[in-house]
Amino acid sequence: MSSSVFNELRLEGTICDAVIKVEDVSFEIHRVILCKCSPYFLSLFTRTSTPEKKVFDITGLSPEMMQLIIEFAYTGSVSVTWENVHELLLAAGQFNIMGVVQTCCDFLGEQLCPENCIGIFQFTGICFATELRHKAYHYIIDHFEKVVFSEEFLQLPLQQLTNILCRNDLNVRNESIAFEAVLRWIAHVPDEREAHIPVLLSKVRLALMSIDYLRINVVSNELVKNNIKCRPIISEAISIMCHFLTNRRSQLCSHFNRPRQPNAVLLAIGGLSFNNSSEFIEAYDVRADCWINTTNQLDHLRTNHGTASLNGSIYCVGGFDGVEHFNSVSRFDLATHTWEEVAPMYYRRCYVSVTVLDECIYAMGGYDGHERLCTAERYRPETNQWSLIAPMQEHRSDASSTTLHNKVYVCGGFNGTECLETAECYSPETNQWTMIAHMNYLRSGLGIIAYAGYVYAVGGYDGFTRLCNVEAYNPRNNTWYEMTPMSNPRSNFGIEVLDDRLFVVGGFNGFSTAYSVETYDATTDEWSDACAMEISRSALSCCVVPKLPNRAEYVVPCDDVLTES
Repeated sequence: MSSSVFNELRLEGTICDAVIKVEDVSFEIHRVILCKCSPYFLSLFTRTSTPEKKVFDITGLSPEMMQLIIEFAYTGSVSVTWENVHELLLAAGQFNIMGVVQTCCDFLGEQLCPENCIGIFQFTGICFATELRHKAYHYIIDHFEKVVFSEEFLQLPLQQLTNILCRNDLNVRNESIAFEAVLRWIAHVPDEREAHIPVLLSKVRLALMSIDYLRINVVSNELVKNNIKCRPIISEAISIMCHFLTNRRSQLCSHFNRPRQPNAVLLAIGGLSFNNSSEFIEAYDVRADCWINTTNQLDHLRTNHGTASLNGSIYCVGGFDGVEHFNSVSRFDLATHTWEEVAPMYYRRCYVSVTVLDECIYAMGGYDGHERLCTAERYRPETNQWSLIAPMQEHRSDASSTTLHNKVYVCGGFNGTECLETAECYSPETNQWTMIAHMNYLRSGLGIIAYAGYVYAVGGYDGFTRLCNVEAYNPRNNTWYEMTPMSNPRSNFGIEVLDDRLFVVGGFNGFSTAYSVETYDATTDEWSDACAMEISRSALSCCVVPKLPNRAEYVVPCDDVLTES
């Protein structure tokens, strides 16, 4: 007999053999249905009562929650809302109804935000939802810079705040954020919390701050100055900072100068190094400002290829090895360090433009060894299939692409005759390409990236010289705006956004391949230098991989020291 029939019988009160009573509300039920749903009811009806007993009083929950539990037992579904989820999760845990527990945990996991993640984490300590507790805690760690401004942050117990500040993977761009979080927490209840400044200060990695910030904001802080227990903490941090000013290659290691692990890693893949194809992958640790050679060699030597990061893997798309123009695509599993060939593209594509939208990889244009292409195709990992989409309006090789507001943007490139200033965007909903405003410069070998709500066009080659100029496209008014130029001209470089900054990596400056890396901050419209790669290369490709479970393998080891940058 189907569950819908049993539910109809319940609603009609037909052949029900027991009554559950919660407060003053009675529910007629069929024992066998609730026994199938929950071991609690199986024990209640078969082990702790006689067959003659008909009415069962249950405490510890409201009639509304009992109604939802019974409806789930009969229908297999339950309506979870923000208003009922906490009480329902406790009730489901009481009766060991794992289907409802999982539904509630999934609901709360989807609702996580900086304003509620601490409350959800604290709640899981009551309802023992281990997976949700882990997810909420890591949300706090990953989004700490925003969480510190929530009301819930101010309610954290001392020990939990201490544990958070101790973590190597605490996601803070600058250690000053951790210190200011401590001050905010203390200021909420100063009379009770001021005495905790030494223990909290000892968990902040003071030697990662600039000497000016330490002097002006930490040493001069009244809480720090007035607590004698803070003095040895400050002295040790200053001693370590001074040591590195005179011993830049020292191996001295301390908690105070140990870099935290980033929550995302920038990978530089393949390319040309001193006119030879590079088979190596380098990983950039943004916290330590350091590149690590991961020794993960490419399955094929590739230059002028595209890469995409998707679901914990990186995909190398198309490219050239000096002889062959590839239509092949390889996937590298970052957890197992293994390469696997996946479905090939319809077209061979060197100088290809690659981007990701809605869990799909897009490959556009390029050069097949004979002609520049306008064709475009899309890869779905779940089916391991490429499908052709509408062709671009221009033939483009050596262009660049990105995604913004659910559209794919392709800009610049070379059509076989001239470098291009044109740009176009693709809508998956209509399968149509639309020309947008021309860039202000001809650009081939440029970098295109979505950043701070704009599409940035960076560097490239105009047919005569390598460029350092930068412009940003506003899709709201179809206009390009001049931005501060890079320090160094370059084309055929890697470009990505990491830590709310834009990074350009390597490339060709007109004379040689480059090691150098520059980073741009949209809030200040300024460029600054970052650590150079170990390997000089152009025609490389970059991608950012977030939340790697084994990210420790791709960043500076926690026991290594951060040198002065």
